[in-house]
Amino acid sequence: MIKANQVDQSGSARGYSMSEAGFIDYYELLQLSSNADSDTIERVFRHLAKKYHPDHVNSGDDERFRLILEAYRTLSNSELRAGYDVKYQTYWNSKWIVVSEAATRNTFDDDWETRETLLSLLYVQRRRNMNNPGLGEYEVARLLNKPLELIEFHVWYLKAKGWVERLDTGQLAVSALGVDQVEQGKFQLRPENLLTAPGDQNRDVEN
Repeated sequence: MIKANQVDQSGSARGYSMSEAGFIDYYELLQLSSNADSDTIERVFRHLAKKYHPDHVNSGDDERFRLILEAYRTLSNSELRAGYDVKYQTYWNSKWIVVSEAATRNTFDDDWETRETLLSLLYVQRRRNMNNPGLGEYEVARLLNKPLELIEFHVWYLKAKGWVERLDTGQLAVSALGVDQVEQGKFQLRPENLLTAPGDQNRDVEN
């Protein structure tokens, strides 16, 4: 099977959807409907194979030809096609989830609140413990009860803004710009966002 990175490096195969995991939409590649019958698949394959065959002077494309052949061999075999269709459905279901989230205003509101809380948490951690001002991403994800993947998105945003920095230890900490954001009220430091930083509870007990 042609690997995704091979296609990317050559830059010659275009016009189809491909996931980060290397899943390629064979139906899109062959310009077919997902319910195309075997005769249609055969006819379209012959047309595209002729067009992109490496020996064709004007439109020959070795990588695309290989992918077209791979797609044809998969979709023309009922057993292979059935297995591929499961992956195809999973791939497009994930795409529709993205569309659904993009169309929901609550998603943006929730994201803003998560970033606000995350920055507030790091602010409190630095203010209360200058000797240990950072928190790890796994730690933050657990404290905020959010998936690590979502925390990574928000960390990317906050770092791009310059409000969060990564320490030599690999932990995250609020930057001077982040402190300004919090204290200037651009991120409201609401009481419910003043989460108790790790270790604070122990210090309270000791005191």
